[in-house]
Amino acid sequence: MDLNGKVVVVTGGSAGLGEQICYQAAKKGAIIVACARRTNLLEAVTNRCESLSGKPAYGFQLDVADPASVENVLNEIYTEVGTVDVLVNDAGFGAFEEFIHFDLTQAKKMFEVNILGMMYFTQKIAIEMVAAGHGHIINLSSMAGKMATAKSSVYSATKFAVIGFSNALRLELKPKNVFVTTVCPGPIDTNFFDKADPSGNYLAQIDAIVLKPEKLAREIVSKMGTATREINRPRVMEVAARIYQLFPQVGDYLAGNLFDFK
Repeated sequence: MDLNGKVVVVTGGSAGLGEQICYQAAKKGAIIVACARRTNLLEAVTNRCESLSGKPAYGFQLDVADPASVENVLNEIYTEVGTVDVLVNDAGFGAFEEFIHFDLTQAKKMFEVNILGMMYFTQKIAIEMVAAGHGHIINLSSMAGKMATAKSSVYSATKFAVIGFSNALRLELKPKNVFVTTVCPGPIDTNFFDKADPSGNYLAQIDAIVLKPEKLAREIVSKMGTATREINRPRVMEVAARIYQLFPQVGDYLAGNLFDFK
């Protein structure tokens, strides 16, 4: 897709991977709509996007877990910006803790943000994409949705759900010329781990496989407008996830020994 002048909506666009996706798409001339809960960060993101693209950029406060917030933001997008060409569902959070100690109130919130809110936001935009006859939906899952490890039970469950949802949605929307891509990254060097692992030990122990958000964002943007089924990174974890599915006992060994440092 030639992104010049195309409208790209990114949830979770105020920081981390979402922020970098905004910048990489802006470099291609896209009109960026960054949505996030933290409005104090959105202005800097939209200002930089305008500088990179030479086009207007928009920032809207969005809580995907709140249907009223979703409705308000969508009304603003369609009124102020126009039809959405690409939707990137990046909003989400995680927490690593043994399930027997996990606060199920937080588990409920994680499902509301990571999957239910994303589904609600996606449905509203997908309806408009189908009417327009084109579009691309990119859902951020995780390698945790393919290969669960200890202390990631709730987070992995939400990301398993994202993969299942995306796989079915891809088949439903393909005949309508709307693409669906699932992105399954391993650990990324972002502020995600400020909440998921406050100790800061996890990233340090797996430094060799930690992804850089700028590089991953560049790859995601390069696939916009193409019928790309999945993006799985890093490659070593993609291989491990395939082994996990084909040889479950070997997969349990990999998940329990090589990739579990939480």
